[in-house]
Amino acid sequence: MSNLPPHPIHINDTTLRDGEQAAGVAFNVAEKVAIAQFLDSIGVQELEVGIPAMGTAEMQAIRAVVDLGPKAKLLGWNRAVRSDLEASIACGLKRVHISIPVSEIQIAAKFHGQWRVMLARLREVMAFACDRGLDVAVGGEDSSRADESFLMDVAQQAQAWGAFRFRFCDTVGILDPLAIYHKVRQLVFALEIPVEMHTHNDLGLATANALAGLKAGAQSVNTTVNGLGERAGNAALEEVVMALKRIYQVPVPIETRRLLELSRLVAKASNCPVPPWKAVVGDNTFAHESGIHARGVLQNPITYEPFAPEEVGWERRFVVGKHSGRHSIAQLLQQNGIFLDPDEVQTVLDAVRQKSTETKRSLTVDELLNLAHTQRYAHVLR
Repeated sequence: MSNLPPHPIHINDTTLRDGEQAAGVAFNVAEKVAIAQFLDSIGVQELEVGIPAMGTAEMQAIRAVVDLGPKAKLLGWNRAVRSDLEASIACGLKRVHISIPVSEIQIAAKFHGQWRVMLARLREVMAFACDRGLDVAVGGEDSSRADESFLMDVAQQAQAWGAFRFRFCDTVGILDPLAIYHKVRQLVFALEIPVEMHTHNDLGLATANALAGLKAGAQSVNTTVNGLGERAGNAALEEVVMALKRIYQVPVPIETRRLLELSRLVAKASNCPVPPWKAVVGDNTFAHESGIHARGVLQNPITYEPFAPEEVGWERRFVVGKHSGRHSIAQLLQQNGIFLDPDEVQTVLDAVRQKSTETKRSLTVDELLNLAHTQRYAHVLR
């Protein structure tokens, strides 16, 4: 797989809907507005802003986002229920997503196995929405476990009834990129409307699967900031955007230099700290401790960095710990006015490794300087 198909890629961020559905996460109105404003300001083309049918508080939050008048298109998530769509209309939304089950498992749970009833319901609510001037997208819940022929029939019916887009949902994250590519490719060839990717991270493949779907010809992709979402989360906005930009050279119109700032905003609002090893926005993304790596980066950053840290709002940093080498220790000390001979540097390095192992962390610059002074003084006494 080399380049993506030549059509533009549309980012539809669902942090305010599927992201907020993560267990224990609840945004207040001010937080929803702040996140929406930030996403809009960096160029995200579409925001799935919530589920109006949840009730008054959710509707107030969605209305507040609508009243911002953002450049981004706003989308509300709905079941195939008329009252859901009435709630979306009451929020001032002009664009709605209708989710319907397409696997036997989900149809059995929600329509007692009666797929004809499900299709009749979809047609009815789509007619209701279209008659009221709404732009309607349809999503196939559990597309990944659906019979492929049935999924195709549902998508084509949705298109015939006026849908402007069909969402392929890997609802429980059980496909791999090759399977995604095969299934989505079939949909893309069968439909005239765009296909949208919605992937979950239950097996750690959400971003890879989203990219595979785009490679297969999907034109839109759901993301969440920090990969926030139900269970193991969704495809992360920052990962998808940087992969499109760096692997495929796709000119995604997102201001990537603000991705770290956005990540921290959502981490605070969701009360979900970002793991240090998290791709693109984790604290360790551009932190170098290993002696071999640190020396390589000092000589040429591209030896151990896939892109410049400034591209996503980071600064490169070197940390001192168990895996540091003499070169990086000596350089950090020299930057602080301490010049040691090779034997002294080795003594400091041994002390650094011992303290790092004891404390289970890297050391601060002050701790390094204290060790250097201590070891030098001990060396003089000897």
